[in-house]
Amino acid sequence: MGLESVGGLAMHVILSKSGPREAASVSCLGRRFRAWASDDSLWAQFCSHDLNLTSPLDPDGNLAPSFKAAYQEWRERFSMYPWPLVVRVKNCWSKIKEWLTVNFPEALPTLRKGASEAEIEDFEKALKIKLPLPTRLLYRFCDGQELPDEGFSGSLTSSLLGIIGGYTLYEHLVNVFLLPLSQVILDTKSIVNQLGFSSRSKYIVVAASATYSAKIFFLNCSSGQLFVGTRNLETDGEMLPCVPDALISSVHDRIGSQQQDAMLLWLEEHGRRLQEGIIKVRQQGKLRSINLFPELPPLCSSAITNGVKVRASAALVPEFSNLQDESEKFLFAYSIRMSLSPDGCVLNGVTFSSCQLYWRHWIIRANDAIVSDVNGEAVIGEYPLLRPGEEEFVYESCTSLPASKGSVEGSFTFVPGRLVDAKGSPFAVEVARFSLQLPDYIY
Repeated sequence: MGLESVGGLAMHVILSKSGPREAASVSCLGRRFRAWASDDSLWAQFCSHDLNLTSPLDPDGNLAPSFKAAYQEWRERFSMYPWPLVVRVKNCWSKIKEWLTVNFPEALPTLRKGASEAEIEDFEKALKIKLPLPTRLLYRFCDGQELPDEGFSGSLTSSLLGIIGGYTLYEHLVNVFLLPLSQVILDTKSIVNQLGFSSRSKYIVVAASATYSAKIFFLNCSSGQLFVGTRNLETDGEMLPCVPDALISSVHDRIGSQQQDAMLLWLEEHGRRLQEGIIKVRQQGKLRSINLFPELPPLCSSAITNGVKVRASAALVPEFSNLQDESEKFLFAYSIRMSLSPDGCVLNGVTFSSCQLYWRHWIIRANDAIVSDVNGEAVIGEYPLLRPGEEEFVYESCTSLPASKGSVEGSFTFVPGRLVDAKGSPFAVEVARFSLQLPDYIY
């Protein structure tokens, strides 16, 4: 029995499971096969599976005559790259943009259109480097972000639109943008030369904070690893790797299908953390930004005591870490969020409509050894008053560790009512242990 007797429905199933290349080959077998292989619903499946497209859009976002035409345009536009890598990079950017659309739409206009092959070639000539293949493709899809109009230390609102995000620590405010190729050239020529790197070093600046607080990321174009500068960056060129070395492979291979450099891995992990809600947009007054303090367990601890809820998590601050200081090698910032339940503060069956913090007690460990036992009034000089239904009171502080792994736990002492008019005896509120740990992926 010949294939022609199988029927259109069965052939559709066979071709959809076989893939686009096989469908194109089958179309050469005859008129009926050509009709089956040209069915646009078949190519709609290929566009959806490979490119996450629900409409027949070409790489420029224009509507193509059909899904088949759209798919062919994508294949032709990126024919110089391994197709599995194209699919992977496309999906990486799609997930980030989908999340931004729903959660942080004000950042979307900062994303630039993709760079052309000619623009990337000019970029490589200007810096005398060869981009790792995955990073090259990342720029083909999106040429970084538009920086604030006021320059690279612009107004506070526009400086908080970095898609990598950041944190606030006392007066230290960080918010990281992905740099466009034009800015990469400028910053690389000025910063890398200033740091005294060898002319043979292949480091380029790919991301940085747009606030006055410095935080700089460097891509090594030879190895494909991404680094972030520490406190000793200017004096000793000290940096931390942002991705496990073991995951990086085939960064300049144009033939295989296993290419992954740190930039692609880093952005994929960032997109995952955004989509899963591990990190979120935080609003402080009228200002919104992506905040790097984790919001979900196990990275974020949570405990409720007498109606008072305390959530806590930490983030490495690489730009303040000092790998040469054996006693204070890694600096971690931690974020504490406290709120009062809608039912109020309940003590021995009695409900109070408010409670106010008076005292804090921290136990800080490096590995399993206690390195600090802290007691003191207030938190960052404040005595937060909690009421039902109000937003969390949030504050950030920091601690240094001699080790790459540790933890913090402790308690807050509250009084029911107010400090000036206590309605009962003070009570301790648990702060569940949260980890301080050098992460696999550093942001």
